[in-house]
Amino acid sequence: MTRSRVTVLVGHFGSGKTEIALNLALDLAASGTPVTMADLDVVKPYFRTRSARQLLADAGVELLAPEGEHIHADLPIIVPQIRSRLRQSDRRLVIDVGGDDVGARVLGSLADVVPVAETECLLVLNFRRPSTPDADRAVAMVREIEAVGRLPVTGLVANTHLMDETTVEVILDGLRSALECGRRLGVPVVAVAADEAIADQVRRSTDRTVLELRRIVAPAFALPRRRSTGPLFVVN
Repeated sequence: MTRSRVTVLVGHFGSGKTEIALNLALDLAASGTPVTMADLDVVKPYFRTRSARQLLADAGVELLAPEGEHIHADLPIIVPQIRSRLRQSDRRLVIDVGGDDVGARVLGSLADVVPVAETECLLVLNFRRPSTPDADRAVAMVREIEAVGRLPVTGLVANTHLMDETTVEVILDGLRSALECGRRLGVPVVAVAADEAIADQVRRSTDRTVLELRRIVAPAFALPRRRSTGPLFVVN
């Protein structure tokens, strides 16, 4: 899942793609890999990678995102440096794209410099969100995002959750829907995500790759502190 030089994460608002993007970037940095995180989320800003700016800086992750008076702007502001980073072969690039096809339009504007052969585009799915209640809607969303983002989705990440009320069965139910979605699209489900508190239980219940996630991003008024110095993105 994480071998491509460029990893693009897309999905509807509330899918959890920002958490996965942050965990991935921080784990890459912890392994000694030069990594840049690009925040292209221009959809309504509730969770954004730029909210974790200091955490990323402390870990050595370069963040490309609006600054100063535009830090919370709900506008299609593209940091110019992203074009050079897309061309720079000695750095890993993780891109957090805004929710649904509206956010994907920003990605589409960079299509001329995206190295398709070196890029994986992962769609994060949370089947407990109104925008993706079932496989039918998820498939339609993929087609919408691909059309405007001008980049094919290469894999799915099952991330069905209910925040603190998430159970193993909620996760496994979402995984089943994601597998059906992948079957229809002809793309693999590359992983199922789970909070660190129940990740081991999920591993015992499936032979799929499990992404063990720590919750990092929260609204600005409640950003949690990092709980340990261990890896933030664990693949079994």
